[in-house]
Amino acid sequence: MHRHVKDRSAVVERVGTGVTLTSTNPATGEEIWSGAIGNAAAEVAAARAAWPAWAAHSAAYRIEAVRRFANVVRKKETEFAELIARETGKPLWETRTEVAAVVNKVEISIDAYAERSPQRKLEAALGNRVAVRHKPHGVLAVLGPYNFPAHLPNGHIVPALIAGNAVVFKPSEKTPATGEFLVRCFHDAKIPHGVVRLLIGGPEQGRALAGEPGIDGLLFTGSARAGMALHRQFTETPQKILALELGGNNPLVVWSCKDVAAAAAIVVQSAYLSAGQRCTAARRLIVEDGKEEALLDAVKQLIDRLIVDQPFADPQPFMGPLIDNAAADHVQEQWLNLMMKGGKPLCRLDRPAKDRPFLTPALIDVSDIRERPDEEIFGPVLQLVRVKDFDAAIAEANNTRFGLAASLLGGSPEMYDKFWAGVRAGVINWNKPTNGAPSNAPFGGIGLSGNHRPSAFYAADYCAYPVTSSEADRIRAALGEGLRDPNMQED
Repeated sequence: MHRHVKDRSAVVERVGTGVTLTSTNPATGEEIWSGAIGNAAAEVAAARAAWPAWAAHSAAYRIEAVRRFANVVRKKETEFAELIARETGKPLWETRTEVAAVVNKVEISIDAYAERSPQRKLEAALGNRVAVRHKPHGVLAVLGPYNFPAHLPNGHIVPALIAGNAVVFKPSEKTPATGEFLVRCFHDAKIPHGVVRLLIGGPEQGRALAGEPGIDGLLFTGSARAGMALHRQFTETPQKILALELGGNNPLVVWSCKDVAAAAAIVVQSAYLSAGQRCTAARRLIVEDGKEEALLDAVKQLIDRLIVDQPFADPQPFMGPLIDNAAADHVQEQWLNLMMKGGKPLCRLDRPAKDRPFLTPALIDVSDIRERPDEEIFGPVLQLVRVKDFDAAIAEANNTRFGLAASLLGGSPEMYDKFWAGVRAGVINWNKPTNGAPSNAPFGGIGLSGNHRPSAFYAADYCAYPVTSSEADRIRAALGEGLRDPNMQED
């Protein structure tokens, strides 16, 4: 029998002799989906069998196929957005933007394929040519996250398909319904079922998929801890592509800012969108000691006005719950750890309903903590750090093993130039949020934030490999050195 689960958004249950995965609405505990656990080897075998025919098609054929996929998603936009809202708890206005991003990714990926994976032919001496073309890897595994369960895996899948790969996609065990819906859209667009495969399961199935001999690479978006585990798992398979898009402990520096209200709005947007469940969310607010009070007052006033509610509430909330109670518990533990180390709460982290993962946006002054934890708090917690001067602000921005996103609010063009040159991150913004990364540009970080395989516009780079060919219409060859004279006789 099914047992109704209210304390987690995804659980593994025993049903008869099989195993199934169940997904629930984090805002209400309502069960919204249930499906059987899949088999990694079987899914990879199916993709392996379908790949040669897909790769043999022209790029124009594959591009037309993914354009059909975009049209399918457009027709199902409302249904798709409502499903994501129910499964993640994100406000409906936000999930609508996610579905729009799924559609927009197609044309962006087509442009990226043309720019990043072009065919080039160069003329050489004696009628020779040098050609550069790209080939697909084969079968690529995609492991998706729960915070953007459609947009982020789609950002891997579409470029992979255009390049001629087959894909086995395992969605997060916390958002399997969204993953299934996404794959169905590909199939409804008449992309062969073998070319896009769905693997339902938890961490065990993810590890099995990553270890399958039949995959030619793995594309992953998720936590740094999981990324490091995958990196270790792939140490003995250098022939396989591994693209890791991981988290961040992202700094937001506010300096000599004249428009305090605008700066406060960007601070709140950077820290609390998606309930802080974005890898680019601001985790550390760095300010000049003694000149921060006006900004903090404006930020706290905005925090007090933020609506935290279920995704279909009216009026629409700014943020919904975290993905499940376990995630909310962990964020609360991290918050308490900061307090025990000497952090001073400015806006407390509260949990309005004990049995649901809603958390209120929190702000804590950690300036006096000597050994501050360098970790990604994946929730609505912003840490305030006061520094004495701009050089100290840059040093504090770099005071992390991560290196995904950083932003400067205020300052002069010269200060921004100094900030840009001095900060180590893959996304560096000025007078914009930390989470304002465009899809038509590369996206990725350094340190624990990735393995130098940026995604978004540069996803084309890891979906195909370049092949260099020296070509001539006919054979011309002669050995000019190191040969005996045929007219000379040996003594």
